[in-house]
Amino acid sequence: MADLLSRLGAADRWVLERLCSEGDAWVVGGWVRDSLSGLNPGEMDIATTLRPAQIAELFARTVPVGAAFGTVLVLPDDGVWQADSDAQVGPSWEVTTLRSDGTYGDGRRPDEVEFGDDIVEDLARRDFTINAMAMDPRTGEVIDPFGGRDDLEAAIIRAVGDANERIGEDGLRIMRAFRFLDAGEDGARKLDGDLEAAIRESLSMLEKVSSERKWAELARVMQGRMRAEVLARMADAGLLSAVLDETPIRIDGPFSGVPAVDLAILCRGDSRSGVDLAAHLKILLRLSNDETRTITFLHDLQNDDLVAENTVLRRYNAALSDQMKAEAAAYFGPAGETYAEAAASIPPPRAGNRPLVGGEALMQATELEAGPRLGRLKGWLHRRQIEDDLATAEEVLSLLESIDWQEGEPESWPALTWP
Repeated sequence: MADLLSRLGAADRWVLERLCSEGDAWVVGGWVRDSLSGLNPGEMDIATTLRPAQIAELFARTVPVGAAFGTVLVLPDDGVWQADSDAQVGPSWEVTTLRSDGTYGDGRRPDEVEFGDDIVEDLARRDFTINAMAMDPRTGEVIDPFGGRDDLEAAIIRAVGDANERIGEDGLRIMRAFRFLDAGEDGARKLDGDLEAAIRESLSMLEKVSSERKWAELARVMQGRMRAEVLARMADAGLLSAVLDETPIRIDGPFSGVPAVDLAILCRGDSRSGVDLAAHLKILLRLSNDETRTITFLHDLQNDDLVAENTVLRRYNAALSDQMKAEAAAYFGPAGETYAEAAASIPPPRAGNRPLVGGEALMQATELEAGPRLGRLKGWLHRRQIEDDLATAEEVLSLLESIDWQEGEPESWPALTWP
């Protein structure tokens, strides 16, 4: 018990002491779960007998992120923040009034809540036993009415109360159950039999969950240490097919821990082009523009693209941003890492990556007018400049004597790209 108290930072203690000066408060949820597991806990959730208005009165900076459900986000004022040298940058505390939930008519959130004063009743509304524990910050006592500590030690994910009821309240709990299978360095947990049966019978509940929430949970699974095993179990349960709308998937990995890259790895058996697959996933999961770009880029890559010739390696270095290089290396796994190392080992271009021949000089040399043909030719010469490591504009312009730029179709001319 004392060990949990020792994990509290100075700012944590200050927030808890303020709450306890006017009512009762407990640390709840993931902070307790992770601390008992020997992991570094993330942001702290606090349950209190105080009502939202009372919470807001106690602190200089608060945000009513869910006041109707009793939740207020407490932000540190400068004095408290600077005093806590052990805290991470930008801490916050989600403080929620003790409550009981009504029915979940939409399968996402309770239709109504009733504020209360009983911590055990509040814990009873939570999803899994390992998340239904609380710590009294005054004594360090762990309140564990549903056997969460025993389930942690047994590495089991079990629903609080009836598994079918818990899943029926919020379809996202299906995905959360699998995310909590990842116990980090301790390996993978397992689902309780009743919970696993409830999940398999309730996959249709995911249709009520927003695309953003589903992608957020899947991304967190992909960032976990045991992501390969958890994804395999999700596939076996039919969960990935449900979330990805029957998109063909492969779970042979290896996975990188970067969500957008791992989504591309997961879907690399799909026969669509990168553009089409990315457009499909963007709608399905509400991907960001950057994530969509990553899928588009990676899905069209093939193992045959890893050509370890200096001309191609120079093009790889010049055409790709550092982020794209990292994504390609992760997508191809060990072979990609080896390829990235080979590219990094060659000397940089003698003239740098910028084109030596600009539009004006090229117009004078070719008598072409400004337009698409001139632009495509400039791109072609830039590609050859990088591939052949040319050092002067004269060398680049001399290529005009050996390439078919006068008769060829500009759309077929290669640009500075990789692969």
